Amino acid sequence: MLIIFGGLPGSGKSTIAQALALELQTTYLRLDSIEQAIRSASSLPVGADVGPAGYVVLYRIAVDNLRLGRTVIADTVNSIDITRAAFRATAREANRAFIEVEIMCSDKTVHQHRAESRVSTVEGLIPPTWNQIQARKFEPWTPDLRIDTTLLSVEESVMEIMKLVKQVRTDQT
Repeated sequence: MLIIFGGLPGSGKSTIAQALALELQTTYLRLDSIEQAIRSASSLPVGADVGPAGYVVLYRIAVDNLRLGRTVIADTVNSIDITRAAFRATAREANRAFIEVEIMCSDKTVHQHRAESRVSTVEGLIPPTWNQIQARKFEPWTPDLRIDTTLLSVEESVMEIMKLVKQVRTDQT
């Protein structure tokens, strides 16, 4: 199964995705890590846009792991329909189910505080500013599950996703 995350930076997406990966003991792929590795290997300036390269690399690694029968968590902003469609195609290419989960923070003050106070866990990565997050294009989406981190804790969020994973797995049998 491919668990496709999406959501703005600072919403709590990576925290929840990592907690879910630990709970499921599964493969965790973080776009920030891949893009920063591309910047470092290419001697690109800090914060340079790597274009679609990071997503393309993530799709290929996901397919490899899905074909091995692994559940894969894809942790990306995933803000436009073209990347969402590519993730769904990735799961289909490996003949695996997928679920789409949007992580959001409806309280702008809390979201801003998180965005401005977080420290990057990816060496060399400079997180986007609050202004950059607000200016980011995020196309409308109808994910399988939408989680508001203003209302749910990390543990509660993981439990909600686990319920959906279990349901999808049951429906497949």
